[in-house]
Amino acid sequence: MSTAVLINLRSRRGSSSLARTVREHLPDAPLGLTRTLDEAKAFLAELPGGSRAPELILSGGGDGTAVSLLNSFDRGSLPTLGLMPLGTGNGWARSTASPSFDRAIRRVARHRGRPWPKRTFGLVEVEGTLTPWAGAGWDAEIVADYQRLIHALPSPAAQWFGGFPGYMASLFGITVPRMTFSPRTQVRLTNLGADALAITETGELVRVDEGGAGAVLYEGPLGVCGCGTIEELGLGFRAFPLARKRPDRMAVRIYGASALSSAAKVPKLWRGSLTLPNDAQWLLDACRMEFDRPMHLEIGGDVVGLRTTVDYRLARERATLLDWSRIAA
Repeated sequence: MSTAVLINLRSRRGSSSLARTVREHLPDAPLGLTRTLDEAKAFLAELPGGSRAPELILSGGGDGTAVSLLNSFDRGSLPTLGLMPLGTGNGWARSTASPSFDRAIRRVARHRGRPWPKRTFGLVEVEGTLTPWAGAGWDAEIVADYQRLIHALPSPAAQWFGGFPGYMASLFGITVPRMTFSPRTQVRLTNLGADALAITETGELVRVDEGGAGAVLYEGPLGVCGCGTIEELGLGFRAFPLARKRPDRMAVRIYGASALSSAAKVPKLWRGSLTLPNDAQWLLDACRMEFDRPMHLEIGGDVVGLRTTVDYRLARERATLLDWSRIAA
């Protein structure tokens, strides 16, 4: 069963040296080493079509690489992707129990000739992009600060400092101090679809009274907010702990605490606690978030710019991903 491999050389652990592992264990697999989205699209365009098209495309990169790859295909013919964690957060790859790159390639090589075990995931559509999650607030601010910090460091230091250490340094050293002394952002959440389901502190779903289309579900201060169809944003951060409870809904969350008070609650936030004060969560199928000042918008791990209004909806399409937990180690 045919396989193609794409490696994003600009991802944190992306390297042309990884090609040796691919060539050793998957010598016949088309291999793309890319630095830009245009290069990735050119590689995909050269792959055989029809009955000779690869049944599995292995994506070596982070969440942003996977989202870009997914959105490079026609929506009527989304491929099966096998995610290999070469990025910083790798939340989507972790959701599929992805092993390290070398182990992933070896496991695929041993499994070839048998049906690929798969999992399907719902997707959020935002600004025409399909993604497992997107949001705004201090998480997006941290990513923007993290990217500026890493890009300012010399290459050896950036390699060592990337990932969790750099994320924490950005959080406590840059983002929290800046946002502590900045005016609090206000956000309005409006339901645009089916009746809203609120998530209680015990994880139960409760239909919101008069919570149908047009209802304002929240209006107040913003710490972080977003929508997702997977539990984790990366690095173990379970931002949407009940995201997969209902396949016909996406999880929506607004955490309204200040950056300073949130810093003391990072462990509970990271674990996906449902008992935090100033926290509200719903399951919706479409909504709008409006901010009283421009906020960074993050789509699948990449910051895409400043926005004052963002519409989210549960996409009709679903992603099919390789389920690494069902491939022998």
